[in-house]
Amino acid sequence: MKKKNIIIWAIVAIVIIIVGYFSFGGGQKKAASKTVTIGIMSGVKQDDAIWKVVSKTAKSKYNITLKFKKFTDYSQPNKALANGDVDLNAFQHYAFLDAWNKANKTSIVAIGKTVITPIRLYSDKVKKIKDIPEGATIAVPNDATNESRALYLLKNAGLITLKKNTALATIKTIAKNPKNLQIKELDASQTARSLSDVTAAVINTNYAQAAKIDYKSAIYVEPVNKDSEQWINIIAANKKDRNKKVYKEVVKAYETAKTKQEIKKQYGTAEISAWDIKLK
Repeated sequence: MKKKNIIIWAIVAIVIIIVGYFSFGGGQKKAASKTVTIGIMSGVKQDDAIWKVVSKTAKSKYNITLKFKKFTDYSQPNKALANGDVDLNAFQHYAFLDAWNKANKTSIVAIGKTVITPIRLYSDKVKKIKDIPEGATIAVPNDATNESRALYLLKNAGLITLKKNTALATIKTIAKNPKNLQIKELDASQTARSLSDVTAAVINTNYAQAAKIDYKSAIYVEPVNKDSEQWINIIAANKKDRNKKVYKEVVKAYETAKTKQEIKKQYGTAEISAWDIKLK
């Protein structure tokens, strides 16, 4: 009987040791270690600094290691996501994603918000919106989403009106043009170079930076309102993965006060953290 009790207690001790190992040791550590690969655009040091802060938060708070795959062409990150080459991507706004899904029959969805980068109207010839003369030429990007954004900027500046229920604005959706402005459509990368030839130009912030144009010199800045909601940049996933806990944790690691501080440090007011803004 005594021998039998010794065997039972020995078995109990072994079970306790095994349970303890998996509760506090290698078993749990292995299960908790996660790696997520995110597709982003290359060549922007400010963005790299922001992602460095996010990576530290992801690792320290959620034990997630973030890896990045950088792209040079805006057509690449969504292809990589759809093909499974990356787990998430973070480079586009809602309008771009909507157009992409429709054109490519993909099911990519937004799972978090990052920043909004207001576009601006620049001029070498006038200092204020009210000084834009009759018949002035305004350069805008010619790709669908950026042209729409530029026309909404002109609408918010009071220079034109758009037809009711306009989603993707084009020159054809302009309802009123009181100053008879001439809208010149150019490749987005050429709008900055056009400043010497036009009265004003709507220029994306990245191209303004590349041309060494001080964003503070803009004569009008895109307001952050309901019109601009579609231009909020996002973290995106394949629809089937939208509820994965680890991906939601990546979003939480981005949407923090530390990230907000780094965005402001790197961009000033050129970029605005967008996950907690109120749209009027």
